[in-house]
Amino acid sequence: MTWTQLSLHGFKERFFSNRMKILWPLLSMFILGAAWGLSDPNIRLPAQIPLDSAYSILYVSSAFILLSATLGVVFVSFDGISRDRISGVLDIKLSQPISRNQLTTSMIISHWGAVAIPTVSLSIIAIFIIGERFEQYPSLTEVMIYLGFTGLVLLWYTLIQLLASSWAEDMGSSLALGLGAWMLFTLLWLLLTSVVAGLSGVAVDGSDVERWSDLQAQVDLFSPNGLYHLALETQIQDVDQRNSTFSLVMATCIWTIVPWYLLARRVKSMQP
Repeated sequence: MTWTQLSLHGFKERFFSNRMKILWPLLSMFILGAAWGLSDPNIRLPAQIPLDSAYSILYVSSAFILLSATLGVVFVSFDGISRDRISGVLDIKLSQPISRNQLTTSMIISHWGAVAIPTVSLSIIAIFIIGERFEQYPSLTEVMIYLGFTGLVLLWYTLIQLLASSWAEDMGSSLALGLGAWMLFTLLWLLLTSVVAGLSGVAVDGSDVERWSDLQAQVDLFSPNGLYHLALETQIQDVDQRNSTFSLVMATCIWTIVPWYLLARRVKSMQP
């Protein structure tokens, strides 16, 4: 079996699993519901970014992707390696006449694709909903950046979860590690940023907005969620870009290459 066949087999197994039957309605509710609600001309949000363009609506709705699709990656991938190791399937995969790097790639593609394909598909539908209701469509560049980084943030969470699954002794531990990472980046990152600000002597009470914003932009480079929003913000004209394009590109490369490399090293060290 080649690595492409292995990728396709793993993708079909996860894409048509019972988990996806639950995830599809949740993704539809979050992504399409956010697009429908936020594109209402009468809606007013207490936020610094006004909903005055189709892309600004897309940007705000990306928060719902972080709440649904990234968590979906955790539930689809948490037993990606640990279950195979317990059941003995991993021994069969490791004994296949393909390199460990190809095996790693097939694992990543199969788990990532199972969530990325429905998420991107629903996001495209959401763009049309916004365009029709708001009577304005985002530009092609904005759409490509939005969809591209949406796929990337799901890839980053896939890599994190597969790493957790490779280190965990059982499926329960793997799920706990994945949920812990998701909660850190999604729910607790602002608290961590406040701690860093306090240690750096930056006021967190709003009296030093400029220094706080600069620190937050720098700390967000170390979070997949933060980097995702920083990348999407580059297409919003009224937002002050506090990170250079070079730093965003470097952070994107690091978040993609380093976890992939660590997972490949981990798979290479496994013995059938």
